[in-house]
Amino acid sequence: MPVDYAHPEEDRFFNFALELVKKAGRLVRDAFDQPSSNVQTKASNTDLVTETDQAVEAMLIKGLAAEFPEHKFIGEESVAGGQKIEYTNAPTWIIDPIDGTTNFVHRIPMVAICVGLAIKKELRAGIVYNPITNELFTAQVGRGAFKNGFPIKSSQTEAVSKAVLLLQIGADRSEKFVNSFIESYKAAMVKSDARGHRSFGSAAINMAYVAQGCVDAYAEYGIHAWDIAAAAVIVKEAGGVVIDPLGSELNVMGRKVLCAGTRKLADELSGMLTHVDFEPEG
Repeated sequence: MPVDYAHPEEDRFFNFALELVKKAGRLVRDAFDQPSSNVQTKASNTDLVTETDQAVEAMLIKGLAAEFPEHKFIGEESVAGGQKIEYTNAPTWIIDPIDGTTNFVHRIPMVAICVGLAIKKELRAGIVYNPITNELFTAQVGRGAFKNGFPIKSSQTEAVSKAVLLLQIGADRSEKFVNSFIESYKAAMVKSDARGHRSFGSAAINMAYVAQGCVDAYAEYGIHAWDIAAAAVIVKEAGGVVIDPLGSELNVMGRKVLCAGTRKLADELSGMLTHVDFEPEG
């Protein structure tokens, strides 16, 4: 089946970004091997940034902007620095330089460079690269999903009782938010007796692992577009589903996500979660 391109140069966009991400991976790996990082806090004590986050994002945006001057960018550190999110029909790169910064700071090897490409507000390509474990997840719409060049497929699990779930709490630690997480956890793990629970501290890693089928479903509230844009393409191309936790179509700017290997599992998990609403970004 021929690929339906949103832009005639879509392959060139993706291939150029992929080489940049690999170069950025060396920077992250070198920094990870050092004994410590210079750490700053952003919105709270749970929202961290390092000089490596900033250097990687600058490197990616500088390289992409030089090659594709008409393209737009939404980057985590740029937004943290005051840049307004503008999500338009133009080719837009959605970038998280290090998803899992707390892991990076504590030298836990679950981190990812995330680069997603949206064209006409449709997610078209995703790159999620963990240079510490040497796991490179990639996908383009209509091409399938890959890990280190080999095809991956999501699991076919359809029941929560047979699933390994990822339920992750983010940087928001308000009482309402924490209570909603606890209720969701109890519903999935106690009432429904899920097979197991894991949380890797990185939305992109969580989603990539759903894509490769080693875990079955993931849900999180309070995340941002740069956490999920790249990985959403990978999950879908691996045969999985990515939706709003309420069951509607995913809004990448909606600050919440649910993904699973099958729609049946996604719907069951959706029905047992205690939902938290967020004002969409952009």
